[in-house]
Amino acid sequence: MTENFRLRLPPFNFSIQSDIGLVSENIHKIYAPALEIFRPVYPDYCLSVKQTAGLRRYWKPQARFLADQQEPFQPLTLQQGYAMLEWGMNWCIASHEMQYVILHSAVLAKNDKAIVFPAPPGSGKSTLTAYLAFNGWRLLSDEMALILPYSKRVQPFVRPICLKNQSINLAKKWFPDGVFSTIASDTHKGDVIHLSPPLNSWLGAEQQAEIVGIVFPQYVPQVELDIYSLNQTQAFMQLAQNAFNFGVIGREGFETLTTIIEQVPVFDIQYNDLVAVEDFLTNEVLSRVAS
Repeated sequence: MTENFRLRLPPFNFSIQSDIGLVSENIHKIYAPALEIFRPVYPDYCLSVKQTAGLRRYWKPQARFLADQQEPFQPLTLQQGYAMLEWGMNWCIASHEMQYVILHSAVLAKNDKAIVFPAPPGSGKSTLTAYLAFNGWRLLSDEMALILPYSKRVQPFVRPICLKNQSINLAKKWFPDGVFSTIASDTHKGDVIHLSPPLNSWLGAEQQAEIVGIVFPQYVPQVELDIYSLNQTQAFMQLAQNAFNFGVIGREGFETLTTIIEQVPVFDIQYNDLVAVEDFLTNEVLSRVAS
């Protein structure tokens, strides 16, 4: 049976179809707050995750992702279908939305003061994101910072937190009441699970925040917390490496990133202690704004 969903995930709207039970089950579970809070409007993107047709449907069945009839990915196994939907939504925004400067980054805020966490895969970013989101911070995004051009304002794009491999068991231990998707095993990223953010993050999904700091995180098992302050040249180069659309929007992106790094502190951190990281963020980064 094919199920149809209309998801309002500010600032975008999605229409989603799926005939894969596991995909529909996860949408109902992970996006339950969004389905209750937001009234859907005309979709910006029409997506589908459906079983492949023909004999393939009966022999090692696979899932296909389509976005407005484009198929950006090769088919995956059915149990990877929900993860493919999440990756497909990322692809839609990163490939088509040029009204924002988009960074591959988590964004979390307290009192509408946001810290941006740009990082490549494998940095431990999402584990840090989950810890902060379930300890009093408001999640704006786990995957992409949508920055308004020529400003320090960042637009939320609230969606689940993507956890991988060893982080899965850690998160389930830390947050026993958390709402988790089923596990997509043996993906190109390893085992993957998605964690629905706390209700306060969904409720704040239309509430922009001001960037007051940038932190490049890197999990290092043998380091409790090392902090390095970056100069503007170092900060710009690292931000540009984590920008999805920097080469497309050109001057707009350059001037936006320059505006930010001229006005906010930028740090590299290596860590294995999440409590120490949160203390640093609260007492060293956010406190600069209060003072």
